Amino acid sequence: MSTATKTLYETDFVEWADHTAELLRQRKFDEIDLEHLVEEVEGLAGSDRHAVSAQLLRLMKHLVKQQIQPQRKGRSWIASINNARAEIQLRIDASPSLRVHARGALAKLYPRAVRDALEETGLAPQKDTLRIPERCPWSVEELLQENPAEIRWSD
Repeated sequence: MSTATKTLYETDFVEWADHTAELLRQRKFDEIDLEHLVEEVEGLAGSDRHAVSAQLLRLMKHLVKQQIQPQRKGRSWIASINNARAEIQLRIDASPSLRVHARGALAKLYPRAVRDALEETGLAPQKDTLRIPERCPWSVEELLQENPAEIRWSD
């Protein structure tokens, strides 16, 4: 790989990407900036994992809000729940291995979803009286069911 190719990555990413794609097409593997190519490919997967995690967090936050303040449930909460669910499903359909990531992320994201829901609803001071499950009460499959807005946790 030439120093010019490595410098191109630092000065013009789009040109570097186009140049790298052309080198791949021509099978000039010895000229490829492999270090940065590997970094970018890993970044692609990380981006999808982050997107699924962000949507899971949004979905669970709204489901928690729905549980602790059912009287405030409105169209915007339902729309947010359904939109997050659809976004997660689209990503998983495109990359089925993201389902494994989603399953692993639930336990980590659920406490944050609870905290965010409590802050947004102003109910943080009453947390101990709300009977919120300590662990995530939903599986990925339940969260992705046809109407997740109707998901309830058991008392």
